[in-house]
Amino acid sequence: MRFAANLSLMFGEYEVMDRFRHAAEAGFRHVELLFPFHYDLDQVERELRAHQLDMVLFDTDAGDFAGGERGYLCDPRQKERFYRSVQDAIPIAQRLGTKLLNALAGKVPPGVSFEQARATVVENLKRAAPLVEDAGIVLMSEGLNTVQNPGYFLSSTRVGVEIVEEVNSPAVKYQYDAYHMQIMEGNLIDTIRQNVEHIGHIQIADVPGRHEPGTGEINYPNVLAAIDASGYEGYVGLEYVPADATVAGLDAWLPRERRAHGFPVLGDVVP
Repeated sequence: MRFAANLSLMFGEYEVMDRFRHAAEAGFRHVELLFPFHYDLDQVERELRAHQLDMVLFDTDAGDFAGGERGYLCDPRQKERFYRSVQDAIPIAQRLGTKLLNALAGKVPPGVSFEQARATVVENLKRAAPLVEDAGIVLMSEGLNTVQNPGYFLSSTRVGVEIVEEVNSPAVKYQYDAYHMQIMEGNLIDTIRQNVEHIGHIQIADVPGRHEPGTGEINYPNVLAAIDASGYEGYVGLEYVPADATVAGLDAWLPRERRAHGFPVLGDVVP
């Protein structure tokens, strides 16, 4: 289990391009970023190389994210747009050495039933699967909570895993975010254990507040131990908003020597 600092949320004390250096200085070797193509890709590539960082994940185009859009994977009217978004993301991923892409499912459009939205997701992922298979990339879609993202299509692990099974491609997985799923369904440990073969990436933050582990209600010592024991071999993305200074928050839960390679953390754990 390896940790990846999410540079869209962590190290917010600094400009985005400066966060690469600060992440490396804090002991990370792996990072993720929501939309690197919103920045100068030449500069992103330089920062990764200069600080010996791997960008393990980014999101495909999600529309007007700041304005509340959360992708369009489930929208029957935007199938071609979704396909193009994957086509556009692949060469960027190859350039940056990224092997994981997250395509946000989007909000169910007015007049579209849940069943229609689900069928659209399956159709879109089946069509995109050969693209990512050929590129050696894993394409995922992430479950979000509908408290903060009203109308979002993919809000349960069950639905996400069922879709992955129906698409039936080794290059299509589910992205499991413990923060969102704690709000929607709880039962984090058993859910991860039962579905680990279909999970391509895990992200964490505590509830409430979306701050670092140890600030809320999730028993992260046990959750992280369960992830480690489950056979999961991917990354754990730290997609949280630090409650205060980023490094001070890290020092409270994640020893520096574990930031590149992982486990154990948070003291004694119960497997």
